[in-house]
Amino acid sequence: MNKYDNTYSKAKELEQQDVNIKQIVEQYVYYWKWFVLSIFICLIGALVYLRYAQKVYSVSAKILLQDEKQASGDLAGLSELANLTGVGSPSAAFVTDQIEVLKSRRLMRKVVNYNRLNVSYHIKGNIKSSELLEHQSPIKLVMLESNAAKLDSMTYTFTVVREGDNYKIKDELHGIRAFKLGNQVKSPIGQFTLVPQGQSKLEGDLQITFQPINQSAERLRSLIEIGPNKEKPSFLVNFSMRHTSKDKAVLIVNSLIDQYNKDMIDDKAMVTKATSSFINSRLELISKDLSSADSRVAEFKDQNNLVDMAAEAQMYMQSATVNDQKLVDFETQLRLAEMLGSEAGENKKSLMPTNLGLNDPSIEANIKGYNDLIIERSELLKSATTDHPVVRNLDQNIEDLNRNIQLSLNNYKQVLRGNVNSLRGQKNKFESKLNQLPNQERGFKDISRQQQIVETLYLFLLQKREETEIKAAATPANLKIVDSAYADIVPVSPRKVTVLFGAIIAGLLLPFGILYLMFLLDNKIHSRRDIEEKFNAPILGEVPSSDDPIVKDNDRSSLAEAFRILRTNIAFMLGAKKDSSVIFVTSTTSGEGKSFVSTNLSRILAMSGKKVLLIGADIRSPKVLDYLGLSHLQHTNIGITQYLINPEMPVENIIIKKPAPYDFDIIYSGYIAPNPAELLMNGHFNEVIDFGRANYDFVIVDTAPVSLVTDTLLIAENADLTIYVARANYLDKRLLNVPKELYEDGKLKNMAVVINDVDFARGYGYGYGYGYGYGYVDSGSVSLRSKLKKQFRSLFGKKKK
Repeated sequence: MNKYDNTYSKAKELEQQDVNIKQIVEQYVYYWKWFVLSIFICLIGALVYLRYAQKVYSVSAKILLQDEKQASGDLAGLSELANLTGVGSPSAAFVTDQIEVLKSRRLMRKVVNYNRLNVSYHIKGNIKSSELLEHQSPIKLVMLESNAAKLDSMTYTFTVVREGDNYKIKDELHGIRAFKLGNQVKSPIGQFTLVPQGQSKLEGDLQITFQPINQSAERLRSLIEIGPNKEKPSFLVNFSMRHTSKDKAVLIVNSLIDQYNKDMIDDKAMVTKATSSFINSRLELISKDLSSADSRVAEFKDQNNLVDMAAEAQMYMQSATVNDQKLVDFETQLRLAEMLGSEAGENKKSLMPTNLGLNDPSIEANIKGYNDLIIERSELLKSATTDHPVVRNLDQNIEDLNRNIQLSLNNYKQVLRGNVNSLRGQKNKFESKLNQLPNQERGFKDISRQQQIVETLYLFLLQKREETEIKAAATPANLKIVDSAYADIVPVSPRKVTVLFGAIIAGLLLPFGILYLMFLLDNKIHSRRDIEEKFNAPILGEVPSSDDPIVKDNDRSSLAEAFRILRTNIAFMLGAKKDSSVIFVTSTTSGEGKSFVSTNLSRILAMSGKKVLLIGADIRSPKVLDYLGLSHLQHTNIGITQYLINPEMPVENIIIKKPAPYDFDIIYSGYIAPNPAELLMNGHFNEVIDFGRANYDFVIVDTAPVSLVTDTLLIAENADLTIYVARANYLDKRLLNVPKELYEDGKLKNMAVVINDVDFARGYGYGYGYGYGYGYVDSGSVSLRSKLKKQFRSLFGKKKK
C-alpha cells in the first residue's frame, strides 16, 4: 500500500468513526421527550423531597483552654523545641487529653441528665414531625416513680392526642386510654404524669419518647465532633454538630462546654479541699509541739534565772558575725590581688582581667589603661612589624604600666595582710568570750532553737493555708468561650442546589440507562453498518420509513429520493449492459418489504422513460397488486401460476398493460398453487423471463423469501442483479448468516443489499431529507436538529428582517 492509499484509509476510518458517534448521539436524541419527561418527574420529586425532608443544620462553637502550666517559661521552651524537632509538644498533648475528656461518655451523661435529653417531644404533622425542646412543649413528662432496671434498658414511646378539653394516650401496650392532665399514668417504665406548661395548648399529636440515659448519651456522642485547631498548634478546640433541631443542637453544645467547665472547677475544688484538710491537720499537731516548746523555755529560764545574759551573748554573736564577714571580704581581696600579681608578673603582653571586684580604683584604672595599650598594639601589628617605632614606643609604655600595676598590687597586698591579721585577732577574742558563757546559756540556746524551728514551721503552714484559701476564692477560668454555639441559617442537608442538580442528572441517567439496555439487548439490524460488519456484499441504498406505500408523480420526498439513488446505483451495478436487465428482489423472511421495493423500483424506473415489467413471482404470498392498490385486477386477469400450469397460452395473455395510474406492465402471481416449487422447476418460468428480456428494458421479479422456501434459488440463474432486501428494526442480526452464505457461495447472482424501513430520525443511516425547488421533505424522516432549527427560524426570522 502506497502513502496515498494509507492516508486515504486513515481518512475513511476517521470519517467512519465520526459517523458512528453521530449515529449513536442521534439514536439517543430521538427519544428527547423521554429525557424531558424524566427530568420533569425527577425535578418534581426533588421539590417534594425538599419540601418535606427533615432539614439538618450545622452548629459550631469554639473555646480556648486555659492551662495553668502554659505560661511557664520552661514549658514554652519545650514546646518550641518540640515544634522544631517534630515531636508532639506538651501543649498539643494537653489539648488532646482535654478533647478526650470532652468526648467522654461520663460528661455526655451529665449533659443528658441535666437537660433531660433522654425525653424527646415531637409534634406530628401530615407528613413529617418537628422536634421540640422540653420547655417548648405544651405538655411535660414528670416521672413519679420509676423502675430503675427498665429505665436503663427500655425505650417507651407514646402519643398524646387532644380532643377538645380531653386527652388520650396511645401506645403499643395499652392501646388508647383517656386521662386528665396531672393524673398518674401507669407505664412499663413506672408511673408518670403529664403536666401543662406555658400558655399554648396542644395542637396536633404529641409523640413523647423516653430513652435510657446511656443510649441517649451514646447517640449524641456520635453526632458531635470535637477537634483541635487545624491551622497551627494552639489551645483552641472546635465543636461541630449536625441536627434536625437547631435549638437542641445549640443547647447540647453549650451545655457540654458548661459541664466541662464545671467538671474542671469541681476537680480543682477537690484538690483545694484536700490541701486545706492536710494543712489543718498538720497545724493541729504543730501547735501542740509549739506549746510544749514554749513551756520548756519558760521552765528553763525560771530554773536558771536567765534575763540579760542572752542579750549579752547575742551582742557578742553579732560582733563575731560582723568580724567574720569582714575577714572573709579582706581574704577575698587578698586572693584576687595575688592572682592579678601573678598575671602581671608574667608580662606576656596579653590582656589582663578587669572588674574582678578589687576595691582599689587606681589598680582598676591602671589595668584598663594597660588593656587599651595591648589592644592598640594588636591593631598596629596588623599593618606594621614589631620593629616599627610606634610599636616599640607602645611596648615601652606597656612595660612601664605593667611595673606600676605590680607595684600597686604589692602595696595593696601588704595593706590587706595587715587587715587580715587584725581581724583574725578579733575573731580569737570573740571566740574566747563566747567560750566563757555558762553552760546554762548553751542549754537555753538548744531549747530556744527547737522553739524557733517549730514556730517557723507553724507560721509557714499558716501562710500556705491562707494562700490555698485565696487561690480557691480567686480560681482562674478553666476556659474562655471564643464563640458560643451558633447554628447556620441555611441547612447543610438537604442542599437545594445539590438535590436539584442531582435530580437533573438522575433525570438524564434514568432514560439513558433504559435506552442503553434497550439498545444493548436489541438484536435487530438498524443500518448499513450492521450489514457491513457481517459480510462484504455491496449495499445499493437505504430506504427510509414512510407512511406512503408507493412513490407519487413528481415526488420529492425522502422515499422518492432514496429510490432515485437506488436506480442510479443499479445502473452502476449493471455496468454498460445495453439490452434488457432482469432484477430479482428477495429477502430473508416475509414482511421485509421486497414487494414494497419491487413496486416502487418499477415506478421509479418507469418515470425515467424505461419499459418496465413487474413480475410477482412469490406465488405463495402474493402482495404486488395489494401494494399498487390494484387488488381488483386479480379477479379479471390470470397470473403466472396459470401460465406455468398451461404454458401453451401466449405470455401476452397474463400481462396487465400499464394499469392506471402506473406506466409499467405487471404480471401478478395468480392463484396460490399447492405445488409452487414444482411449477417453478418445470422450465416454463424461463420463457416468461425470455419474453421480458425481448420486450422490456427492465424486468423486476418479486420473489419468495430465501430462508423459508427454495423458490427463489430455483430460478436465481435468470437474474442479472439480485436485490436482497433487509428490513431495519425487523430482521434479526443472527439471520444475516443466510444472506452471507448466499453471497459467499454465489447462489444469488450479482447480489446487492437494500436496507428498507431505516428510521433516519433515530440516527440510523445517512438520511435523504432534502429536495429541490418546491420539493417535499418527509416530516417523518426529519431529525430533531432540523425540526428545532425550523421552529427557531419561524419564531425569530421576522425579527431579523
